[in-house]
This record gives sequence, structure tokens and C-alpha cells, in this order.
Amino acid sequence: MPDAQTIGKEHVRGRSLKGEVVVTRRARFNAAHRLHNPDKPESWNREQYGRCNNANWHGHNYTVEVSVIGEPDPETGYVIDLHYLKKLVNDVIVEKCDHKNLNLDVDFLEGIIPSTENLAVAFWRQLEPHVKQGRLYSVRLRETESNIVEFRG
Repeated sequence: MPDAQTIGKEHVRGRSLKGEVVVTRRARFNAAHRLHNPDKPESWNREQYGRCNNANWHGHNYTVEVSVIGEPDPETGYVIDLHYLKKLVNDVIVEKCDHKNLNLDVDFLEGIIPSTENLAVAFWRQLEPHVKQGRLYSVRLRETESNIVEFRG
């Protein structure tokens, strides 16, 4: 029977252990939006979206979680440098969306109904080209304590 010091040594590569790991960075931002489909009549929008169709907007305190998956680098032990992931999420999502009107102020959301589902997909599309270590695994967006959407590309 192998002793505790030798168990798992066959899995070691460099100074990192083999195995796929998911790394997640969480950030928060506040934004206003209106759920409204301009191709539909006002009555349809009111019926479909209720209070979320308020012509004067409404807001949320969003939480976004961005996850990257991969094997730890043999030299650093990182799947992705968390400082880089923090800066990426901040630059690509938070700085562009925080304290903004998602319908009017965010260029990459122009013409998109800013539902939580669409936001998660749009955020993925903005982030994915910049993930060079590991690969983007999911974008999870919490609109309220009860409403959470996750997109996995």
C-alpha cells in the first residue's frame, strides 16, 4: 500500500497537479433598463413585461460571475491569473454598464432587449475573445436574489 507522500504523484506535472478546474470572478454593478420590444404594440409589451416595461425605466443591483475552466499552468499553478480576470470583467462589463441605462448607454447592447438572458449572452460575447488562459466556461448573472441566469456558450 502506498504511503500518503506517494499517493497522487503520478498526477503531478511540473509543480501543478493535473485536473480541470473552474475559476470564478464575481463583480457587481447597478444599472437601469426597460424590457420593451419595439416591434410589438404597447399593449403586448405591457402584458408581456408588466412593471419591467415601465417607460421611465427601473433598475437592478446586478451580480455577474465569470468562470474560466482549464488545467493549472505547470509554472504558475493558475488556470487564469485572477488579477487579469478581475481587470477583464471590470473593463468589459462593469465600466461599461455600471450606473448606466442598458437600453441607451451601452454600445454592445444597442438594439437588444436587455433581459437577463440577453445580457448574459452579450457579456459572454464581449469577454470570450479576451480569455487567453483556459477557456470561458460560464457567465452567470443575478438580477435579483431570486432571478439568476447562466450562459455557457
